[in-house]
Amino acid sequence: MSMAALLLLERLTPPERAVFVLREVFGFGFSEIASAIGRSETTCRQLSVRARRHMDAGRPRFEADRREREELADRFLDAFREGDVDGLPALLAADAAMVGDTGGRVPQRGAGVFGAENVARLLVSLTAPFARAGVVVEPHSLNGEPGALLRDRGGRILTVLVLETLGGRIQTVRSVVNPDKLGHLGPVADAWALRH
Repeated sequence: MSMAALLLLERLTPPERAVFVLREVFGFGFSEIASAIGRSETTCRQLSVRARRHMDAGRPRFEADRREREELADRFLDAFREGDVDGLPALLAADAAMVGDTGGRVPQRGAGVFGAENVARLLVSLTAPFARAGVVVEPHSLNGEPGALLRDRGGRILTVLVLETLGGRIQTVRSVVNPDKLGHLGPVADAWALRH
């Protein structure tokens, strides 16, 4: 499943999520679902309708074609590498967000950064320290979305960036720094040590 679909599932209540997954992913009938979760068949039908409505409401109205998303990601990553304070905001949606998953293992400032100008300023503030530390930004597709692996001088992974697009702009920049979630991509660097 894509990262966006997983995030949408998190918005559902536990009963809605159970019914949605059993019905939409595994194709169970409502009588089987009712038996599995201990609710009536009528309740399961209603939970299914609500879950579908929540999922549909959170989905983008249309998805950019893969080539357009990759070209946008390339321009974004170039602007990020160069610390292009003017170019970055032009690639971001006005209500863009940057959120991180540190798993509590790496220092993090707040729950996220919101607004194109704020996200651009944060990214530009990372450019010089990353350049001094020899961080390499390597374009990479992650969970079906364009993004990048950021590696230290030794080739170890510091973080991944996943770029979610909507309407030809970057809507969300997701940063995963949690080493427990990066190990499957290769050796992981100590982001805490790099920060200091």
